[in-house]
Amino acid sequence: MEENKLSYKEAMAEIEEIVVKLEDNQLDVDELSSKVKRVSELIAFCKSKLHETEEEVENILKSIDN
Repeated sequence: MEENKLSYKEAMAEIEEIVVKLEDNQLDVDELSSKVKRVSELIAFCKSKLHETEEEVENILKSIDN
C-alpha cells in the first residue's frame, strides 16, 4: 500500500499485525529485517500524521480565539 494513500488507522493495524507475528515467532529470518524496517517506516508515518494533526488543531483553536 502506498504511504500517500495510507491512513493512520491502516498504518497502526499493519504495525499491530507485524508485532503479533514477531511475538508469535511467525517470521523467519529472511522476513525479519524487512518487517522491522517496515514498522520503522510506519511509525515515522504515524508520528508525522500526529504532528500534522496537532498543528491543524492548534491553528483551528487559534482562529477561534481571534
